[in-house]
Amino acid sequence: MSYNHDLTERVRQALAQVQQVEEKPMFGSIGFMVNGKLCLGVGDHEDHVLLVRVGSKMYDEALKRRGAGPAIMRGKEHKGYVFLQSEAVETEEDLRYWVQLALDFNQSLNA
Repeated sequence: MSYNHDLTERVRQALAQVQQVEEKPMFGSIGFMVNGKLCLGVGDHEDHVLLVRVGSKMYDEALKRRGAGPAIMRGKEHKGYVFLQSEAVETEEDLRYWVQLALDFNQSLNA
């Protein structure tokens, strides 16, 4: 399994205060499940290092940010999921933005 160990640790730290977080190996990445649902995925792929589940409402807005692109898996675009390149999470502020966006969507699933 190939994933970015440094980014994985940064995501762990960003989620440290969140309840019900579980890490699972998935699709050659580390998936971060919150409340039993996929929230983030750290990998080390050619086209992305982080998968963020943002939902359909924030999808188009998320794609406008630097280093963000549609999550295309096996030739199919998965709306509501965004792939991020390294440049999108260079700073802790950048990473916090994406983690919070994913957590906000995750919270909406339980409302």
